[in-house]
Amino acid sequence: MNQSFAVIGLGRFGMALAIKLASEGKEVIGIDMDEERVKEFRDYSDYAYVATSMSKKVLQEICVQDCDVAIVCMGSQLETSILTTLNVIHLGVKEVIARATNEAHGEILEKLGAQVVYPEKDMALRLANRLIRKHLVDFISLDSGIDISEIVVGNRMIGHSLIDLRVREKYHINIVGLIQKNKVTVDIDPNYQFQQDDKVVLIGTTKYIDKFINHYSGN
Repeated sequence: MNQSFAVIGLGRFGMALAIKLASEGKEVIGIDMDEERVKEFRDYSDYAYVATSMSKKVLQEICVQDCDVAIVCMGSQLETSILTTLNVIHLGVKEVIARATNEAHGEILEKLGAQVVYPEKDMALRLANRLIRKHLVDFISLDSGIDISEIVVGNRMIGHSLIDLRVREKYHINIVGLIQKNKVTVDIDPNYQFQQDDKVVLIGTTKYIDKFINHYSGN
């Protein structure tokens, strides 16, 4: 069955999230107090509602409780964010995710029972890693201490294959994707010789990914 989502708060973060989910064919309810934002989202979903408040009664009338996931995106309005998150949890939504702007805000939301995201902090960390780690294009840090990193193929990789590099044996990481002109391949031929401008997706610990990047990004 197709998952259904309620996105509460259609600011920059909430609107981008709601549009992406709707564009992927998901059933999305978009809720905001601002009529113009709701009108904008109606181009993507029939379920766009102006809410005069985020009370439990109003959210129930919109049928937020019928959604599989609710995401509270009003991070800058702390009191409204906390009360809305509490109301959504009380409605019995299976999975509640809430945006936080700082650690204290996040701790409160976690104690209420929500999963917490820090979009500004996460983006800052991703940018910092790109600036610090040569050849890094993007990365995702998993809770288990494992990173998924996208890097540009270094000069020392060009002309060598997976078999030549012995990545798993030497660095305890795996190359799980190859990107060529925005085309992604996950079933990589172990004999394929990497070319200039190729990108690869690595999975492993930060320590070993950094070791791999530092060795193969040189001339």
